[in-house]
Amino acid sequence: MTAQTVDTSKLWDMIKDIRFGMLTVRGADGRLHSRPLTTQNGDADRGGVIWFFMSRSGQPAADLAVSHDVNVAYADPNADMYVSVSGMARIVEDPVKKQELWTMAANAWFPGGVEDPDLALVAVLAAEAEYWDVKANKAVQIFKLAKAALTGEEPADLAKHRRVRMR
Repeated sequence: MTAQTVDTSKLWDMIKDIRFGMLTVRGADGRLHSRPLTTQNGDADRGGVIWFFMSRSGQPAADLAVSHDVNVAYADPNADMYVSVSGMARIVEDPVKKQELWTMAANAWFPGGVEDPDLALVAVLAAEAEYWDVKANKAVQIFKLAKAALTGEEPADLAKHRRVRMR
């Protein structure tokens, strides 16, 4: 499958209600480490950047100092929607953006608010994303999987799969 440069609104429509993304970073030990983070993007932030808050003193921030290559995975199994975004991440010093993205939920992790010295604003500049969106109901899915098992052929048209080049 080749990547297409397309409108990213479908991608954002898929992840807007998924609260947590699994941010995967290569650590100093060379291994991949995934951690759940809350996506901070609002309706005005539906471009090619995914925003997160994280602790400056935590291991994820230390891992970003080693490698900026990241992946963010989103899943909504109830809706059969799955998204994988790859790109580069960096800590951004932008007090205005911190204030714009601040939520009361973030206050639980950073009681000092947007001025909390441990609060790091992380921007993931998305390079490419893939998504899988299954629109068939469960009965149709089971039928297609059973047919594939009997015929030995891959199930056809189970999910809409696209690769989106973000930049």
